[in-house]
Amino acid sequence: MVRMAVEDIGNADPRALTQALEAWQTVERLGQPEGELALAQSVTYLAIAAKSNAVYTAFAAARAFVTEKGSLEVPLHLRNAPTHLMKTLDYGKKYRYAHDEPHAYAAGENYWPEGVKAQSFYEPTDRGLETKIAEKMAFLKKLDELSH
Repeated sequence: MVRMAVEDIGNADPRALTQALEAWQTVERLGQPEGELALAQSVTYLAIAAKSNAVYTAFAAARAFVTEKGSLEVPLHLRNAPTHLMKTLDYGKKYRYAHDEPHAYAAGENYWPEGVKAQSFYEPTDRGLETKIAEKMAFLKKLDELSH
C-alpha cells in the first residue's frame, strides 16, 4: 500500500502516503484483527485517490540523467563561501536568496552546471493536486521568461 501511494498516486494526492503509513502504524499498535479496519480504510482511500506516476517517471529520468552525466561541478554562485579563500574564488558571488525575491522565487536563476542545458524531469498530470502543481510550475516558468 505504501508503494502504491508513492508510485501510483504520488503528487496527485500526497495524503495517500500519510494514509498508508498511518494504517501500517495502526496495525502495528493494535494488531489483528483490530487493525484490519485501518487497512480497509486505507485501501478504499487509495483505490479512489487520483492517480499519477509523474514523480516515479521523473525520478527515473533524473537518475538516468545523473548516470549519463556523472558528478558535475556546482555553479560558483551556488557554492557556500564560509572562508575568505572561498569568497576570493567567487564562491557564492551573485547568489540570490529566493526568500528575498518576489514570490520567494529567484526568477531566471540558473541552477545547472556550466554547459548543461536546463532539464525538466517532472511533468505533472491533469489529475488531483497535480493540476495545482502544474499551474504553479507554469507561473514560475512565466516569471523566468519575463526575467530575460
